[in-house]
Amino acid sequence: MTTGQKKIYVLDTNVILHDSSCIYQFEEHDVVVPIAVLEELDQFKKGNETLNFHAREFVRTLDSLSGDTIFEGGLTFGPEQSWIIIKLERNFHEDLALNFSSQKADHHILNTAYHLAQENLERQVILVSKDVNLRMKAKSIGLRAQDYKTDHVKDISALYTGHRFIEEVALEIINLLYQSPGEIDCSAVCPAQNLVPHEYLIVRNAKKSALAKYDPFLQKIKRIEKYPAYGIVPRNAGQTFTIDALMNKDIQLVSISGKAGTGKTLLALAAALENRKYYRQIFMARPIVPLSNRDIGYLPGDVQSKIDPYMQPLYDNLGVIQNQFSETDKQHRHIKDLLDSGKLIITPLAYIRGRSLVNVFFIVDEAQNLTPHEIKTIITRAGDGTKMVFTGDIFQIDHPYLNSHSNGLSYLIDRMQGQKLYAHINLEKGERSELAELASNLL
Repeated sequence: MTTGQKKIYVLDTNVILHDSSCIYQFEEHDVVVPIAVLEELDQFKKGNETLNFHAREFVRTLDSLSGDTIFEGGLTFGPEQSWIIIKLERNFHEDLALNFSSQKADHHILNTAYHLAQENLERQVILVSKDVNLRMKAKSIGLRAQDYKTDHVKDISALYTGHRFIEEVALEIINLLYQSPGEIDCSAVCPAQNLVPHEYLIVRNAKKSALAKYDPFLQKIKRIEKYPAYGIVPRNAGQTFTIDALMNKDIQLVSISGKAGTGKTLLALAAALENRKYYRQIFMARPIVPLSNRDIGYLPGDVQSKIDPYMQPLYDNLGVIQNQFSETDKQHRHIKDLLDSGKLIITPLAYIRGRSLVNVFFIVDEAQNLTPHEIKTIITRAGDGTKMVFTGDIFQIDHPYLNSHSNGLSYLIDRMQGQKLYAHINLEKGERSELAELASNLL
């Protein structure tokens, strides 16, 4: 193959459902859409989910590019004048017929890519799919295959954690943090380091330590107090940082990552209840990722009975907060009143779409099961006075086509780092129980 030879990328349906603008991400190379992909997209056109939006948007894009032109041989698009071609069905190649059933749409896409590879030996033909199983099938027949990586976070190990240790700080500097007003110049502790807005710090030496953060509005390092939120007392430095970010009205967007049992959802809900007077409503939502990638419509019962199992963890966290107080206590009753009046709503994320998000404390749990596009869609709906909180574990993903590099939560942390309206905390220490922590670490 000659250097600089244009490649041919064959798209799987799930790439388009992940990003309807994907055809513009392959630079000068040519893009092929098998007719089987268009057939699959037709099944996703109706509905209000993100998948449905991408299906409709992609077809509209193709229609807009072609106009009234018949493009049997393809057409050029974009600044690089790449070609996009819709490939019609072909008879199954003899190399595939014995091993791959023609009853599966994936195999028709595979067949189209294989035919192209055999007919274009001088060019690289690459199948692009978010389905790892289809990629393995492609490789098994000598066909190049890769994931769609446009919105991937390249290095998860270097992902922003939201806090850092600053060691060997002079005792008199730490003492200044404990004196009013509890602020010091950045140069006093880190002259050679660039601090990120709202980055949290553990400043210490052999004798003393302090919890602090870099305040981008004051442009100073400010000591952080440890205080409870609706009866929930932080148990470690990470939880103290989390409550500070959640309670700070200047920080309109917060992400909290960490393994199970670190208190992500509990702290977010407690802070929302503590700050409820500043907001019209509290929304708690989470994406539904059905087993076997089937819609909840396959489950028995009415709508509420279908979604209850998915929402139960949110109710469990609410119960932990509520049960700190006796049933006669005002704070216990107030939670029930908020639920009854619709001021506190726990619901699947899909049911939030289209609603007005003005002056709302909005918590999205299990955000690692969202795509980058879904994260963007949610945040761009934020109105005046709204605070958005995304929680999740980027290493515990249920979505069949996402991983630690491509999920929306990782993408959010990577892209928003350094913004004055944003804070992130990665919780590392489990606080659910000694047994839960042991299981999380060893099993």
